[in-house]
Amino acid sequence: MTGYDVLAEVYEWLISDAKLPPAEFAASFDDVLNLLPSNAHVLDCSCGTGQLAVGLAGRGMQVVATDASEAMVRRTAELSEEFGTSVRAVRANWEELPDHFQDSTFDMVFCVGNSLHHAAGATGRGAALESMSRLLRPGGRLVLTSRTWELVRARCSRLEISDRLVRRNGRDAVVVYRWEIAPHWEEEHHIEIAIAQVDATGLVLVRSELLSCWPYRYEELEVELHRVGLRTELSTFDLEAENYMVVASKV
Repeated sequence: MTGYDVLAEVYEWLISDAKLPPAEFAASFDDVLNLLPSNAHVLDCSCGTGQLAVGLAGRGMQVVATDASEAMVRRTAELSEEFGTSVRAVRANWEELPDHFQDSTFDMVFCVGNSLHHAAGATGRGAALESMSRLLRPGGRLVLTSRTWELVRARCSRLEISDRLVRRNGRDAVVVYRWEIAPHWEEEHHIEIAIAQVDATGLVLVRSELLSCWPYRYEELEVELHRVGLRTELSTFDLEAENYMVVASKV
């Protein structure tokens, strides 16, 4: 896993307007949340700055939020306090999850925000999914969202500069992505994300971070889910869509 400690301080510029309020972020998963009781035990194991975790807690669920970035965990705890919710925030990468929680603890595990590609290759990805599966009770569900990496790789290395300003906390910023696409699927790729903020005086402050990632084909993900005891119930995968969601249940 790679950092996000720099981007944690400006991460809200990367969240869409529609999902910035915690309640709205949680509502985007209504279809799967309706399968749970209101007091369900839920883990968000790539919590970022906590919008989803806090939104779930606001519905009365018992929520744990984890992330490999200490800064992300801190911001999640701060957001939880701001909204008056109870979220247990823990710094842990995916492979460390079984050190913190007992097997079969959670009714649902979320791994969203296009996070899984930060696991180091097929071995790291398999270990991450194994940890998530272990923490699910029998019949529990993993909810995972992903970029469509088949599309990302087809576009090759490139620079993507947002064509609009994003306003957060009274400040405007432009978001820039720089993609380094390796020749082969199994090789380490890189994404550099930069947030260029314009302050009240017109000065530009840039925060950026270079992140490692290991892409995967959808068909590989399906095999890896099955290998760790998860059966796909729902998939929105479409080769022409930018992102997709998979819901897989613990056998």
